[in-house]
Amino acid sequence: MNFRLIATEVGDLLKYDTTVNEIRRAAAALFRFRVEVFPNDNITSARAQEVYNAILSLAKQEMNNDERNELLKKFCRQITPDGHWDKVQLIIEDGLGITSSAEKLTHGEFIARGFHPEIMDHCRKLFSQGNYFHAVFEACKVYNKQVQQKAQSSADGANLMLEVWGCEKGTLKITPCQSETDRNVQDGVKFLSAGLMRAMRNPTAHEPALHWPIGKQDCLDMLSFISFLFRQLDKAVYYKG
Repeated sequence: MNFRLIATEVGDLLKYDTTVNEIRRAAAALFRFRVEVFPNDNITSARAQEVYNAILSLAKQEMNNDERNELLKKFCRQITPDGHWDKVQLIIEDGLGITSSAEKLTHGEFIARGFHPEIMDHCRKLFSQGNYFHAVFEACKVYNKQVQQKAQSSADGANLMLEVWGCEKGTLKITPCQSETDRNVQDGVKFLSAGLMRAMRNPTAHEPALHWPIGKQDCLDMLSFISFLFRQLDKAVYYKG
């Protein structure tokens, strides 16, 4: 595990995209230890130095590797804009060491898709392990939950999607629902979301993986589809019914 390399490369990548205060706030929120200073003459950016200090301080702590690695990822995720998260993940994975060439190749295929951050966070490890069935199931579950939370609804699955994305009584709107095109787009997201629940979430929730196999290419395509829906959800505005 090369934490010094991770600290250097992450800091260099993010030095124009974050602030010293943001880095310090993320460290204070996640770490239960004092961040020390590790002078490095090769680092000329105050922001890159803050990242370097935080990651090397984490590396010094007495804890199991899984806990340390998870904290590292959470810290980096907090300070990384969405557009750079795929690159940061590669830096972390290289520094922590992905051992097999097959795993590296699979990981690269996943990163290359530029998925929504929720897909990156919840499905990357499952996909890299070849657990395609469960990667799709996890993405569906997260989308369902995020829609519930944003729409403030206790409904579930296809019923949830048909209820909250509707033009007339729905609480989540991505268009004004005035013109025919507005209504077509809004209804399209509604039916795509309901279709996701019926065609992908329900089979992976109720059928054994051996009876409902999902290959790598299908998994990538499914995750791309769910990623698109996550981006629509990000744009959606909540309207109280």
